Amino acid sequence: MVIVRSPASATVVNAISMGKGSAFGIKLYVTADVTVLNYDSDKDIECRFKSLDDPDMDSELVELCIRMVYDELNKYDDFNLKNICLKVETKSDIPPGSGLSSSSAASNSVVYATFLLLLEEAGMTREDVDISEWDLLNIGIDASLEVGVTKTGSFDDATASFYGGWKVTNNYNREILHDYLVDYSKVLIYIPNKSLYTAQSDVKAMQTLAPLVEIAFSYAMKKNIEKALTLNGFLFCVALNVDSQVSMDALKAGAKAAGLSGTGSAYSILVDDSTDIDEIKSALSKYPGRLVETEPDNVGSVVLDNL
Repeated sequence: MVIVRSPASATVVNAISMGKGSAFGIKLYVTADVTVLNYDSDKDIECRFKSLDDPDMDSELVELCIRMVYDELNKYDDFNLKNICLKVETKSDIPPGSGLSSSSAASNSVVYATFLLLLEEAGMTREDVDISEWDLLNIGIDASLEVGVTKTGSFDDATASFYGGWKVTNNYNREILHDYLVDYSKVLIYIPNKSLYTAQSDVKAMQTLAPLVEIAFSYAMKKNIEKALTLNGFLFCVALNVDSQVSMDALKAGAKAAGLSGTGSAYSILVDDSTDIDEIKSALSKYPGRLVETEPDNVGSVVLDNL
């Protein structure tokens, strides 16, 4: 059994407009528990997947992540596993369709846990294969692109989830341009009572705003997370016809930054030690939904158990 936990991420700059983006890890998690069920499969590898939060969740991304890890390991002569059936269970703090990178966190956790488990079952170690954490990250991105849960590969979200911290990225080149720690004490996440999925978003509207999103990205490049996150959030509210008043109310109540995360539906709000967090909570209490108090995650994916 191997258990891996990966954090969600909140958007600083959405990459859909121009292929460059920025995101930071937050302490909401997807945990993947992967075990060997049996060796009776009529395939080289298969899985029995269950989401403990949503029993009806589609298994396509998880199944593809597992298959791609197996195929990568199968390139090595010493890896001789066949007919293996894995049991995969996930548990998530992240509402799907919220813009908090639930798919990236899930793929990171499943890929990492599957990799470690299959190595162990084959009697191999990480030193026996030339597969780095960077390779594992990219397996999850490739699987997400193939399944269609992302339009750009979500490289910014995936790296913030896998490695933690705040990443500024070129998604198309899969390049981390800047890597910062997030030094804000708290993050508030407002989650309305509805989901907005990236695959259903108006890409043309978002790309139309590219020249303005470029300004937000320039702030991120200069390590100004407050201006980058807030400007990006307002721009994407316009592009997606989503209410920006949540962000405005949070800023008026003392938030250091506030904006739509991803393509919604969640809003991320940055708070430091000088902020009266209760005043922000009071200002947003009129909106239906949930207000989650959490913190930045500067650590990323973590192996919780490897037995």
